[in-house]
Amino acid sequence: MKQERNYPKASISTKAAAALKNGHPWVYADEVISLDGNPVDGCLIDCFEGNSWQGTGFYNSGSKIRIRVVSRNANDRFDYAFWKRRISYSIRYRHEILPEKDFRCCRLVHGESDFIPGLTVDRYEDILSVQTACLGVELIKDDIYRALKESLEEFGVKISGVYERNDLALREKEGLTESKGWYEGFGTVPGSAVTQIIENGIKYLVDVAEGQKTGFFLDQKYNRAAAAKIAPGRKVLDCFTHTGSFGLNCALAGATHVTSVDISQQAVDMARENAVRNGLDGRMDFVCADVFDLLTGMAERKDHTYDYVILDPPAFTKSRQTVEAAGRGYKEINLRAMKVLPRGGYLTTCSCSHFMTDDLFRRMLISAARDACVSLRLVEARGQAPDHPVLMSVPETQYLKCYIFQVV
Repeated sequence: MKQERNYPKASISTKAAAALKNGHPWVYADEVISLDGNPVDGCLIDCFEGNSWQGTGFYNSGSKIRIRVVSRNANDRFDYAFWKRRISYSIRYRHEILPEKDFRCCRLVHGESDFIPGLTVDRYEDILSVQTACLGVELIKDDIYRALKESLEEFGVKISGVYERNDLALREKEGLTESKGWYEGFGTVPGSAVTQIIENGIKYLVDVAEGQKTGFFLDQKYNRAAAAKIAPGRKVLDCFTHTGSFGLNCALAGATHVTSVDISQQAVDMARENAVRNGLDGRMDFVCADVFDLLTGMAERKDHTYDYVILDPPAFTKSRQTVEAAGRGYKEINLRAMKVLPRGGYLTTCSCSHFMTDDLFRRMLISAARDACVSLRLVEARGQAPDHPVLMSVPETQYLKCYIFQVV
């Protein structure tokens, strides 16, 4: 140990120590053997296996994830400079791997993938939308926001405001309350929570106060562009359309017609507004309907109107306990989509649930194809955009699956 340690101590199991050495940052409640130094929730705590220091992380007695390790470097001091470096590294990565036009609207911090647990930061032009699901990070948010502002200024980006979208149920597990509103630590806040972004050449209005998640689903950016490549000249059925994004990309790419479907009338209205905003409403129509019922009816009528179907449903499971039921749901919509497509048609299908692993998703698709009496020819296998990076030692950071098939 190269410096004096003034943090409380946790004795952890051999299993937990092995996980930390392999790059996974979580110590679960049943892996903590004993505590020393009276740690309080949200504090930093040192982890030891016997007399061997294993790392330092945020402690929370009320969370199943008892310790979220933030460093395995014994020389780190957890001051403002430390968090500024973490934020700067995260932003620099996005600046390096994204085109400038995409850097204007992207995820800047992706929690554990950027070694800042439970923190999500999305940039929508000059507004940052932030979610915090870790008590320790919540307690240092002033430093985090200051570091975000200063780091972005180094790239010539001036932020007008930070909107806290802390209206997620996950906060309850950390002993945090749900809330949302402008962060007022910078003195002034924008007059509106609505801003315009451009993604893949399409304009959207994003409401960081009322939109889904932090305002908009950024992780499908390049999947939308990939799906649109095969849309020219095709009739497209865009299911679970939400803001209309997959359908809008297809219409812009040259689809002869796009029908966008969602069970929410509000989503349908929003998608229609986005089509008008981009001058694409002449090539699109919008239907408020249950996708399961719609596809079932089409399959029963042997309706093969569309030669391209896109499925981008919400997560059907958010826990291991419901994976089996979710698998049945995913199979049903994919089976029905395969039945309504003519031979040679195309299917883009997605899952945004971490618990529905890639292996489970592939097996489900093979089973659905067998029951539909078709074969699937893989065009592309894709995942989340690189501004939502996957840390290979942390499987939980990989959640989005996107497959493009020809149905033959």
